[in-house]
Amino acid sequence: MKVSKTKTQSFYDGVADVHNLFFKINGYRDSVAKYLRSLNLEISNESLVLDAGCGTGLVTLALNKAGYLPKRTVALDLSFKSLGVAKEQFQDDKITNEKNIDIVQGNLLSLPFPDESFDVVFTCGALEYVPLGEGLRELSRVLKPSGTLVLIPVRPSIIGSVLEILYNFKAHSMSEVKLTSQSYFHLVGDHNFPITEPIGWSKKLFLLVKK
Repeated sequence: MKVSKTKTQSFYDGVADVHNLFFKINGYRDSVAKYLRSLNLEISNESLVLDAGCGTGLVTLALNKAGYLPKRTVALDLSFKSLGVAKEQFQDDKITNEKNIDIVQGNLLSLPFPDESFDVVFTCGALEYVPLGEGLRELSRVLKPSGTLVLIPVRPSIIGSVLEILYNFKAHSMSEVKLTSQSYFHLVGDHNFPITEPIGWSKKLFLLVKK
């Protein structure tokens, strides 16, 4: 039986190449790498990392550029086309070792991994497509005890509102993100980015540790 695509999957399958080019030319990846480096995350060559809702691989590439080289990274996304572009990016990048990256097609609300699989989980601009509580609960499930979630949500703003229309999602309020995350995580970092940085145009960052 053929399984039909979701609207979100079909949308990102259609825009993956343009989406990737846009982030290449506007310096967004470098901006993400800069701020990931500043977090001094505890990621070693024994760490297992999940990039949940990886899109075309921007956060994984930025993570490696920031000097973090985990044992394995799983790049998961709903869009097959985005994953195909991500694979090409990993192969072409001089820093990234694509042999240490597993590419997985999957849904953020039903991650195909056992409980407590990962040391660190990253998610950027993905929870906007799902009920916030359900998404955070599932990310918590696959994190090891005291594991770290690096959450980079779209913050409500003028640019955020434009992105909501273009990408057909709904940004959660930052107060809702903080409140809901407390059911599963301790908030240990709340980062705002300069508006001069590409990542600061629409995002902020929460650093969370699993309870």
